[in-house]
Amino acid sequence: LVYPDVYYGTISSSGVTQAIWDFWRYYEPIREYGPPNCISIHTKLINVVDIILQNNKKYIPQLKIAFGLEGITYDDDFAQVLSYPIGGWQGRNWDPEINDPSFDEYCGNITYPSVINNTSANATASIRELLHAGGYSDYYSALTIPMVNFINYIKTTYVSPVLNSDENQTLDQAYSTHNQTFYGQDDLSQNWRSWPYQYCTQWGFLQTGSEVPSDRLPLVSRLLTLEYNSLICRYAFNITTPPDIHAVNKYGGFNISYPRLAIIDSEEDPWRGASPHSPQAKNGGNRTSTTEEPFLLIDGAVHHWDENGLFPNETTAALPPAPVKEVQTQEVAFVKAWLEDFRAGKA
Repeated sequence: LVYPDVYYGTISSSGVTQAIWDFWRYYEPIREYGPPNCISIHTKLINVVDIILQNNKKYIPQLKIAFGLEGITYDDDFAQVLSYPIGGWQGRNWDPEINDPSFDEYCGNITYPSVINNTSANATASIRELLHAGGYSDYYSALTIPMVNFINYIKTTYVSPVLNSDENQTLDQAYSTHNQTFYGQDDLSQNWRSWPYQYCTQWGFLQTGSEVPSDRLPLVSRLLTLEYNSLICRYAFNITTPPDIHAVNKYGGFNISYPRLAIIDSEEDPWRGASPHSPQAKNGGNRTSTTEEPFLLIDGAVHHWDENGLFPNETTAALPPAPVKEVQTQEVAFVKAWLEDFRAGKA
């Protein structure tokens, strides 16, 4: 759109075209397509945590100790760490070489029918007390084991690696968004700054739990607010106002369209809600796909599933999955057609 004299055609693979300041919908595909039992248990456990953090605060020290996170000062930082596991959904991939198994491992933990690691009777009693404090005393039998396994997963995955590392970090140093000293670093070695600068100035995409409608339980804590998630903008760049999302959306946003701009998205991608295939787009994100303007949605796929492949001697009956193979075949076909038009001088 901006440089048609330079780029004859392009493929947007899981591309986000609609800048959104508060992107609470990021987690909704996980709710819709994730394993129902896992999602049901997870949202209840997060709700227990939220009720204590917001309404039954005298149990907060006990709650943090249970998770081994008493070294985290701020409650929203604590809630953020407990929300990490669900984010592994985006890293799932059909290719075993790049697949992130953490989401499936987490779900396997909290849905396992028995306690995975040894837990003392005192610890179990404390967990039941926390379930009561979080408003779930009627769910002792259903949630005690999932909560024990949730706690053990957090300790194993996020607590022990920090406390047992050679870097001598505190949990606050490792996980706090309130760490102004860290975010104030701006020398050239701070290569983490480029993406935050983009979302602080133009894109937004702050993934909150606070704005999830009240008719459903959020997948991440409601303590994850716009104010909390935008602390990095203030501390790193002294930006205290929302981004200029119009700078992005003026090109079409959900409804972006241009000759030889292929829109390839994935059905279960958490970023789908910021793409032309979003249910919030015109016609519910449905368009007719043509060679001139391909518009394809990969069934059962997550993020960038069309971007990688296998050599012929690596393929199996199941890999690549049929929907990926089908879309990649179409990509080859329409790019060939574009190149033929280019050579013929039709553009």
